Amino acid sequence: MYNILVCDDEKEIVDAVEIYLMQEGYHVFKAYDGKQALQIMKEETIHLLILDLMMPGMDGIHATLKIREESSIPIIILSAKSQDSDKILGLNIGADDYVTKPFNPLELVARVKSQLRRYTTLGTMQEAKEEEHVYHTGGLVVNDERKEVTVDGEPVKLTRIEYNILLLLIMNKGKVFSIDEIYERIWKEEAFCADNTVTVHIRHIREKIEIDPKNPRYLKVMWGIGYKIESID
Repeated sequence: MYNILVCDDEKEIVDAVEIYLMQEGYHVFKAYDGKQALQIMKEETIHLLILDLMMPGMDGIHATLKIREESSIPIIILSAKSQDSDKILGLNIGADDYVTKPFNPLELVARVKSQLRRYTTLGTMQEAKEEEHVYHTGGLVVNDERKEVTVDGEPVKLTRIEYNILLLLIMNKGKVFSIDEIYERIWKEEAFCADNTVTVHIRHIREKIEIDPKNPRYLKVMWGIGYKIESID
């Protein structure tokens, strides 16, 4: 169930919009000025806001600007002003849609559905995109979308080279890479006396991601072959 906040200083409009939204299964919160709307948004999870532009106290313009400092929820502006300049102003300050009074309640409901569909689809797409770039084994997580590494929820700071080595290994969990393979993939050049260079970076990575670097859980050495990230469920 989506929570819709309807804010207008005309109580009759708020009540009418509430009826139509409730018929569609939405849960409706009501406010009559910008300050009340902001307070409700602090206390409740709101998925979409229907907001009058002209209200006493804090108007819709200032309320929208404040909301956009912290939230990207869809905002549909209601206004008796039908000039293109007013619509442009509303959209420029962060609103997603603009409905002119008097309006058809069924059209408003259709616009609410459209905005919620777009908002939830984009959110799902972003989550899916990020999930595609998240690699983990046990408590070790590498989020390549954000370039973040955590171990048991605690952030780990790596150098660029350390990060790239770890990313290569965790993207290929269980696969053993020789020192030369690691060097050529990370440094993008032919390996020549690369043993010491790679070994030093591996040691630094272990010191940062392992509880006991001498008995590593994640970054394993296969003597005489190379290194791998252990696959841990």
